[in-house]
Amino acid sequence: MTAFVLVPGAHTGGWVWEEVAGRLRESGAEAHPVTLTGMCGPGDPAGAGTDLETHIDDLVRLIDGLDALRVVLVGHCYGIHPALGAAGRRPERIARIVHLDTGIPRDGAPALALVPDGTVRERLSRADGLDGGLLPPPPPDGWRRWGSTAGVPEEALERLARLAAPQPADTLTRPLRLNESVSRIPATGVLCTANGPGIAAVEAMVGLGDPRFPALTGPRVGFFELATGHWPMLSAPGELAGVLLRAAAGEGHRISPPQDERPAHLRPFIVDVPEARRERTGRVDLHLPEADGPRPAVVFVHGGPVPPEAHPTPRDWPVFTGYARYAASLGAVGATVDHRLHDIADYGRAAEDVRGAVRLVRADPRVDGDRIALWFFSGGGPLSADWLAAPPPWLRCLAATYPLLAPPPGRPVDAARFHPATALRTAGRLPVVLTRVALELPELAATVQEFLAAAEHCEASVEVIDVPGGHHGFETVDHTEPARRAVDRAMRSVLGHLRN
Repeated sequence: MTAFVLVPGAHTGGWVWEEVAGRLRESGAEAHPVTLTGMCGPGDPAGAGTDLETHIDDLVRLIDGLDALRVVLVGHCYGIHPALGAAGRRPERIARIVHLDTGIPRDGAPALALVPDGTVRERLSRADGLDGGLLPPPPPDGWRRWGSTAGVPEEALERLARLAAPQPADTLTRPLRLNESVSRIPATGVLCTANGPGIAAVEAMVGLGDPRFPALTGPRVGFFELATGHWPMLSAPGELAGVLLRAAAGEGHRISPPQDERPAHLRPFIVDVPEARRERTGRVDLHLPEADGPRPAVVFVHGGPVPPEAHPTPRDWPVFTGYARYAASLGAVGATVDHRLHDIADYGRAAEDVRGAVRLVRADPRVDGDRIALWFFSGGGPLSADWLAAPPPWLRCLAATYPLLAPPPGRPVDAARFHPATALRTAGRLPVVLTRVALELPELAATVQEFLAAAEHCEASVEVIDVPGGHHGFETVDHTEPARRAVDRAMRSVLGHLRN
């Protein structure tokens, strides 16, 4: 017999799991939806001293009272924190931990670190920002700031708002201490793709050097995707119950460690380009051509999020040094920048880093400050929106390669600001060179389609360069002739706009 312990996220109780629990029981399993201390509803607020340890104690008592031989802990959103804490105290009782549309908690980090709503994080950082140490639930129209509500029926949203309880602040601010034994318990990640990345994106992140990601490879960790938003127990209860049963049986997609000992982003650049003289100032590297007089410049903006621990940093990755040297070999200054997009919430900070880098590049006497191109990659795509919305006269071209061109759904991003498809309406005749790959990550491909539809509607000047058979990051993983031609065509198109 398998017993599922269903741990809810912030502001919710066991009631949110009712339909999923019913489906699990119909299959013959036990199901125990949990209402943690103080989370019964708006009329039964938590008492003083209720914190993360209180909720861990709740789960430990429940686990101790179960007779089932196999206990599967399912943590949704905030619920993964008390779930992991309880698993660390009773590792011998836990057969599997299911992370349901939630991040990867770090030892010593509070749940607040994974809260997507920046307003909530700011409010909890102020001692006087709460009444009685309780964080009130969001207003009825504010649940999207915690995650995508895609697929949730209106009546379920109404019930979510009506039954939501104030969240004790100390449950979100107290650090989680992870017992080493937790890492040995089999785990499953259920990714809700209307709220964030899918399995392919996780596979792409494995090689980036984040110390959390190697733990996601191997036979004891599985993954499932659900094409819904952040509350699958309300939007897709039948599908979720089926996934939980399969997870308990050990099924799920396995992510293998990279076959090449070098991660994909550190493999050689697709074009053999000569070395160029490089100068480093702060976060910016200039790759300088052998030429007299001020030259046009291309600023290459990497994607992300890139973990702060990643080494080398993006400006030393072969893909960006390759592009910058290629530009220098053709007579332009190639500039690379390390911006601080370490988390989805960092787009504002990264945008300031890019703007500072552009100022530095334009001020260099070897650069013609009136002939600048900006070239964005992957998750750096939303950073292009500021420049599309109000292109300065010296910006002669904007390029984007396998880009994300809309804010990630259900994430703490200023959607009004970092939405290139919307910004394109005021881009005028600014030339845009867009390189897209045939085998793109689905969540990125959808944003490219949206962008191109907007471009057609407003008659924007967008040149599309396709890479047949190309993958995301094709410059270091697809050493094919069509891929080389795409890089060459994109580079010569951008430089052509700089020279005209």
